Amino acid sequence: MTTFKIFLDCMFTGNLYKYNTDDPEERLYQPSTIEYYSDQVINSFYIIWKFGIYSYYTSPALVGFLYKGGYFEPEGLVTLSKLVTTAGVILVTSYCLRSYCRANNGNYVRYMNTLKTAQNKLTSNGKKDLMKYDFDFKSWPVEYKCTQNAREVGRCIPKTPSYDNFLQFLWQIPYKVMAYFAIHTFGIRLIYPGIVGILQILLGQGLRQGRTKLIVQYQGERFKIETADNNHIDTMFVDKRNASPNGKTLVICCEGNAGFYEIGIMTTPIESGYSTLGWNHPGFANSTGRPYPSQEQNAMHALMQFAENKLGFKREEIILFGWSIGGYPASWAAMNYPEIKGIVLDATFDDVLPLACNVMPKWLEPIVKIAIRDHVDLNVVEQLIRYPGPILLIRRSEDEVICTRPNDISSNRINNLLMRLLCHRFPCIFDDARRNLLLEYFCGAQAEQEQYLTQFNIDDRLCYAKLQTYISENSKNYPMSIGEDWADLEKTRMALFLAKNYMIDFKATHCVPLPPELFKRPWDVTVENDFVHL
Repeated sequence: MTTFKIFLDCMFTGNLYKYNTDDPEERLYQPSTIEYYSDQVINSFYIIWKFGIYSYYTSPALVGFLYKGGYFEPEGLVTLSKLVTTAGVILVTSYCLRSYCRANNGNYVRYMNTLKTAQNKLTSNGKKDLMKYDFDFKSWPVEYKCTQNAREVGRCIPKTPSYDNFLQFLWQIPYKVMAYFAIHTFGIRLIYPGIVGILQILLGQGLRQGRTKLIVQYQGERFKIETADNNHIDTMFVDKRNASPNGKTLVICCEGNAGFYEIGIMTTPIESGYSTLGWNHPGFANSTGRPYPSQEQNAMHALMQFAENKLGFKREEIILFGWSIGGYPASWAAMNYPEIKGIVLDATFDDVLPLACNVMPKWLEPIVKIAIRDHVDLNVVEQLIRYPGPILLIRRSEDEVICTRPNDISSNRINNLLMRLLCHRFPCIFDDARRNLLLEYFCGAQAEQEQYLTQFNIDDRLCYAKLQTYISENSKNYPMSIGEDWADLEKTRMALFLAKNYMIDFKATHCVPLPPELFKRPWDVTVENDFVHL
């Protein structure tokens, strides 16, 4: 390779951050002084362009400032062109200096050669060499492409029009316009703060440290997945198939609205011995795109296909694990992949709309409703009730995020999720009286709930046997008609038995990591061939 070719390659190859080694101390890439300051200048230009010039918020103000200052007049244009030319010379010089320094840095050249080899043809040995480096993910080769659009092959929740007649439609047009601009500017950032660039810059070092821990301590393997809408999803896979009895089950983790797999919920199933696949939402850290529902669905669809076709897991060997807003992609996948082993939802909600209305001014409610329903309709419950398999909900008894009233456990939106789910699956048991009873049950923390169960003398074995009898005589399809001719006390006992098995309490706030001992396979009813009917 000629010196000039190396110089050009170094100019356009991404940054090298650190080396993934098992040394106690971090091994960061050490640039020369000139390379460091050249890179700082380039990054400064990028930040000015990203957040100053090419921005929804500041570009109109900048144009107004230039116009008012006369920079669009002949004399002003000359001054402006001199300014742009000077900036261009500084930027090009910085690129050249950085490239020259990198071309004379043996560590960077070795990394670049490893990357070029992997980009041309990625072999198993080439992947091992690539995993030794932590670098700009844009340069990482794509290892799996999903060409199927999720909405073409999957189920979607039918949308109900927000108007009853043409006059209402006309009346809503101004609201719809405002809702569109609100969501596509600041709204999506309020719902998913993880896409905010400044936050990602602040978390950059922590994300790299978390990634190194997953690779070095847990032997994680990083992948780049391309979705049908051409987004690139940053994923991390930890394989426990030969290391643990639970390793034959894959847990796919779906993070919260400011969560990243590097510092998120992945460690909980890993510590429990499960094979684990983590990923970042579109627009989070190194994943491209924006976390609108269609892009979330395409990302989740690509991950499921990747797990099945590339990693070799059957659908029956997959558990979905969603935390907070991660309940949306997890429940979407459960609805479209009903064969999966189960779904665990921690600190999630039934529908994002009540939470959005709760934090926004009352006078904005009409716009908020249209914005959510038209553009970010994260309706977890409608997807979850369409999944026929095992479900476990984990409620945070001190959750401060998904409660609509502070310090009121009964306003936790996961209660509404469980209520809708049980009423859908067991409509004959959860009549008005049982629904009211369940509301009282939700008001108590774990100790109060235990007293409730003792008061009604719940016999777990008897309740379980009744469910087995019904399933063996009928089917396991939902909704079930079990309890149609039962007495009130019998319905009450079964209602409380189901509630305690579908949801467990965790005494913690929203962001406390879930202990590994609380992560378990969702409860289910199984019927053996030699089962004796009651």
